[in-house]
Amino acid sequence: MKKKYQNGFFLFGLVVLAIMVSQLDFAEVWRHIRTAGYWFFAVVTLWGVLYMFNTFSWYIIIHNGWPRKPKVNFWWLYKITISGFALNYATPGGLMGGEPYRIMALKPKVGTEQASASVILFAMTHIFSHFWFWLLSVVLYVATQEMSIPMAVMLAAITAFCSLGIWFFMSGYKKGLAVRVMNLLRHMPFVKGWATRFVEKHRSELDNIDTKIASLHEQNPKAFILAVASELSCRVVSALEIYFILLVMYPEANYLQCILILAFTSLFANMLFFMPLQLGGREGGFLMSAKGLSISTDAGIMVALLVRIRELIWTAIGLLLIKMEKKIED
Repeated sequence: MKKKYQNGFFLFGLVVLAIMVSQLDFAEVWRHIRTAGYWFFAVVTLWGVLYMFNTFSWYIIIHNGWPRKPKVNFWWLYKITISGFALNYATPGGLMGGEPYRIMALKPKVGTEQASASVILFAMTHIFSHFWFWLLSVVLYVATQEMSIPMAVMLAAITAFCSLGIWFFMSGYKKGLAVRVMNLLRHMPFVKGWATRFVEKHRSELDNIDTKIASLHEQNPKAFILAVASELSCRVVSALEIYFILLVMYPEANYLQCILILAFTSLFANMLFFMPLQLGGREGGFLMSAKGLSISTDAGIMVALLVRIRELIWTAIGLLLIKMEKKIED
């Protein structure tokens, strides 16, 4: 990646990170970190492992379904994965920051079209696993919790939403998604003019990207299933973060409850995808889901705050990795 682009991504993320940190109440942060003790360090360390799940999924996608077999080092890809997620956390719209960075970093190794297709496919798989996680969490809630009529209505709506999302992405895996997304943007206010010009200028490239996206699903379904399973496993294991924090205040904390808290919180936060670091959405989701599962408000606030601090720490790590001069080569 050219130095000027690397510096641009770094400076943008750094500015947003500084703004996020400036909003914190440092006395409250320190109080909750002291309360959590070593469990907070377990939470931060956990995400070093979880990013390996994400990297493994992307690694599978890059090394399967392409005529040309690239040689991309796993640990170099791990570095790019962490930095990409750091930019996603800091960017309004989520995918607007990390995905261009991943494409530009990978392009010298595999070419523009293959880099674009693999990054789009990885993003699709990441989002696709969320829909499955939310849908399976509905089943878990029905099986383990008492349910009121309003909750039944909400769960039915979530089921319909997730089913629609799964259908949309399965269709995208079979036929490609690049052209479909760009055609959708052609009908949206403010961007339709730009999208129309972009499609007209890059039609052949978009068609080639869609062909490459569809090839993984068609030619190597086992690799496709493994990539999705890795992302879904990451969602389930990441509930350990909430479990570790709740153990401080609730030694009898239930891991299944933590999965439900994570599912509801991530669904609520993703509805506010346009906010940097999903500010407010994640905290609101933690408080509402904790209350719904009869967990105290104080515990919900503590979980939300420590998760936010963990995100800021890994965002800072990701930004520092962008500036690392020494790279892990193939």
